[in-house]
Amino acid sequence: MTAYTGEWGRAEVAAFLTDATVPVRLACRTPGGGLWMLSLWYRFDPDSERLVCATSAAADVVEYLRDDDGVAFEVSTNDSPYCGVRGNGTATIESDDDKAVLRSLLERYLGGTDSSLAERLLAPERDEVAIRIDPERCYSWDFTDRMQG
Repeated sequence: MTAYTGEWGRAEVAAFLTDATVPVRLACRTPGGGLWMLSLWYRFDPDSERLVCATSAAADVVEYLRDDDGVAFEVSTNDSPYCGVRGNGTATIESDDDKAVLRSLLERYLGGTDSSLAERLLAPERDEVAIRIDPERCYSWDFTDRMQG
């Protein structure tokens, strides 16, 4: 069960994560115990309350998350007034053989699969995985009121 603290409740967090089209910043640990952070496209599944990402099966982060599934994340606006959601949870790696997750992310961020980037990412020889993030805690903030005027 996800704990929600901060400015917004569950419904407002879900609405923000559904509507925001900025990447999620994902932090994890390397097998040597170091810290690692990267940005990934995501979509929010309101039914499971999961963030769902895709990446190459050969990406370093896949190895890292298989070794330690604990993550921290942040989705926040890049322009004023600043608002967002940060939290922690666990990540699960699953194959995305049919690239359904990747296709949904290309639709969400690029508006379709008709681009050279989409063509490269959807190439048959590229192995893809889905990263499913199950939040344990979500903390939200919204500086709209304090930044107006």
